[in-house]
Amino acid sequence: SSFLQKKRRAATARRQHLKSAMLQLAATEIEKEAAAKEVEKQNYLAEHCPPLSLPGSMQELQELCKKLHAKIESVDEERYDTEVKLQKTNKELEDLSQKLFDLRGKFKRPPLRRVRMSADAMLRALLGSKHKVCMDLRANLKQVKKEDTEKEKDLRDVGDWRKNIEEKSGMEGRKKMFEAGES
Repeated sequence: SSFLQKKRRAATARRQHLKSAMLQLAATEIEKEAAAKEVEKQNYLAEHCPPLSLPGSMQELQELCKKLHAKIESVDEERYDTEVKLQKTNKELEDLSQKLFDLRGKFKRPPLRRVRMSADAMLRALLGSKHKVCMDLRANLKQVKKEDTEKEKDLRDVGDWRKNIEEKSGMEGRKKMFEAGES
């Protein structure tokens, strides 16, 4: 048992080591991704936002403000256009999903009911009225006459079992049974 305990301890230690190694790798990957995002952000800002050079005169400042306002307006127009497109596509998606829901609802299959149908009626329904196939299975059966046997007559004659027991009870009943057995 001590061998198994040592083996278990070694396995848990190995698992702990592997976990810590994986966590270290994940931490370095996260740091690399953060650094890459920061570089990408700096490149984007350098490309789209030129460095700000403040002019010295009031007229140059007013022109700079006019340019900035023009850029803001163009960006707002683009944002508004994209929002309108997004709303339009969302509306189309809702309409299509509603149509799909309606179609599913229309063609919901009802629970099937058992229909009693003879074999002839089934064949007529499947093949049409042109084909006349007779599947009357009862017509092919033989007629058997039932013969009355003596046992069945005796059973019918016995009738109510209570009367039968009353007749056989007592000395007279035993006498009748004895006489019936002799004859």
